Amino acid sequence: MNAGVSRALVIGGGFSGMTAAIVLQRQGVAVDLVEIDKDWRTYGAGISLNGATFRLFGQLGIIDAYLKAGATCDGVHMRGPQDQLVFEMPTPTLVPGLPGNGGIMRPALARILADKVRAEGVSVRLGVSFTTIDADSGRVAFTDGSADEYDLIVGADGFASSVRKALYPDAPKPRYVGQAVWRAVVPRPAELPTITMWMGPKLKAGVNHVSDTQSYLFLTEDKPVNEHVDPAQFIDRLKALLARFPSPVLTRLAAGLGADSQINYRPLENMMLPRPWTRGKVVLIGDAVHATTPHMAAGALMGMEDGVVLAEELAARPTLTEAFAAFEERRFERCRMVVENSGRLAEIEITGGDHAEHARIMGQTLGALAQPI
Repeated sequence: MNAGVSRALVIGGGFSGMTAAIVLQRQGVAVDLVEIDKDWRTYGAGISLNGATFRLFGQLGIIDAYLKAGATCDGVHMRGPQDQLVFEMPTPTLVPGLPGNGGIMRPALARILADKVRAEGVSVRLGVSFTTIDADSGRVAFTDGSADEYDLIVGADGFASSVRKALYPDAPKPRYVGQAVWRAVVPRPAELPTITMWMGPKLKAGVNHVSDTQSYLFLTEDKPVNEHVDPAQFIDRLKALLARFPSPVLTRLAAGLGADSQINYRPLENMMLPRPWTRGKVVLIGDAVHATTPHMAAGALMGMEDGVVLAEELAARPTLTEAFAAFEERRFERCRMVVENSGRLAEIEITGGDHAEHARIMGQTLGALAQPI
């Protein structure tokens, strides 16, 4: 059925766009995917995953490829100043034989998805984006001078979405939450069996494994002002922040930071676009409509789920209008929960709030994410 959709355009080759392209193509829709970056690069260090993400990987058929490149583990550990275990949070197991969490390098996951996109037969055009979109007719003009017409256009072009700006020029702007995150790649600490975090005044540090030999270190820093940090200062700045933790593990990891640690820094912002997320033949998914902070490690998951749910509703409904309405009904509250709960965790950390509330929100959100989409 596919709601009358035989040809679709996906704008953006990130995790959400690739997922939408894979599932739509698999349903018999002829999909064109355009990505503005001619090298189809993915930036960043590691990405933390949970059972709901593994469930989605099973739907996409990429579990085996993930296990070759990434890591799995169970639970979340909170440790004290001298690395003593002070709290352990279980994580739901949703895929038989797999633990409840994991991690992988972002570029490695992007390669797995890109390989699946091409294997499914999606037409990929790199170094290309759009210049104009007519939402009613589905006609799109591209930056390479070509033009075409589609039954469905999926705007999956991320946080700074050009599709969102074209459709909703008065949409709410992303909001800085008062924190920034540092990330780095480090050797895998043998004494840490799972995702581990340390809470400090105005700081939170964590380590998650991303392969058999590597982990990624993350550190959130409370910063009342969104300011630029010179990359030349990254190593010294991150070492100084980690020095505020007496943890022997973090002290050792800080000492090993260097030019090959792939350190990056990002101010944290969020944004939740009110409904509708659609106009004419165009639908927005992923960070283009619900950008979240990383406190629940669910931003990529939400965007990838969007792609799956969109394809399911197109297959189940006779018209695009009905499919879009059903898609928004299934997605809005789930995505709002992740954005708002992640934002609340940031507030608790910034204000030195109740650690019990922090743990409760994390547990409740993980439980909600474990429910069927």
